[in-house]
Amino acid sequence: MSEPLLSVRNLAKVFPIRGGLLRSQTGSIHAVNAIDFHIEAGETLGLVGESGCGKSTTGRCVLRLVEPTSGDIRFDGRNVLSLTHEELRALRRDIQIIFQDPYASLNPRMGVGAIIGEALIIHRLVKNRRQFEERVANLLEIVGLEADHMTRYPHEFSGGQRQRIGIARALAVEPKLIICDEPVSALDVSIQAQVVNLLEDLQQKFGLAYLFIAHDLSVVEQISRRVAVMYLGRIVETAPARELYASPKHPYTEALLSAVPIPDPKVNRRRVRLRGEVPSPVQPPSGCHFHTRCPIAQFPLCSKEVPKLKQSADGHWVACHFR
Repeated sequence: MSEPLLSVRNLAKVFPIRGGLLRSQTGSIHAVNAIDFHIEAGETLGLVGESGCGKSTTGRCVLRLVEPTSGDIRFDGRNVLSLTHEELRALRRDIQIIFQDPYASLNPRMGVGAIIGEALIIHRLVKNRRQFEERVANLLEIVGLEADHMTRYPHEFSGGQRQRIGIARALAVEPKLIICDEPVSALDVSIQAQVVNLLEDLQQKFGLAYLFIAHDLSVVEQISRRVAVMYLGRIVETAPARELYASPKHPYTEALLSAVPIPDPKVNRRRVRLRGEVPSPVQPPSGCHFHTRCPIAQFPLCSKEVPKLKQSADGHWVACHFR
């Protein structure tokens, strides 16, 4: 089998907690705790979980916007963590990111043309002003905006239009992989559908691969081929999207899916209610992080031993002692 476009092995990120007069380290947060996943060319992997589980940190580690503490990241056969500054800049032509907040991710002092075309200049993809303007105009039209929008500023656009500008910026350098960091969570529901449909169309047109980070499982179901579920820095289940939604194995995944709203009021679905609150990542539970809230936990096994991801079906992996 050919090597996947992106391969992540044993990735970990620990943030130190500093305090006191001398700002000495008083603790640490294990934001990402030894996770593995891969993405094939042209594929979408959905990464889901509650806020604070380490999804966005994982995406930023892949781009090295956040430096990983340990692990191995290989993209298109290259070791991302061993790249020099210049090599990393070249790599970022192949990996781009769409940020969550369309209001904060665009520089209000720059025109739309300059925002989208900045990467064209950095990577020397245009030779003159005419090529620059033609390329920016084409990118605007691809994402459903008008060519003359390049002379306007971000404050003149709605949230959905701003996110389209962010998508055009990511497309400018013709990447192979785009990390979508909750790209629709700040948008109205009707606009969310438009942006997701646009991302799907762009994927088919340009052969893009996505790491689609979200906490809305209904959005992830629409766009993803495979889904990985995170809880407190660990991946607890990975499966093809249809199989995960039809037959979840991990108790946490079952609880997440049971909370997704169903538009038909006649559909009767069992609601899985978890006890307690999400533990602090500063002092996570021992053993299986989920055992303090799990309805099928058994002691002392679950509180002492970390469950490993094991295959329960073809392409379906779950980290649970009893599934």
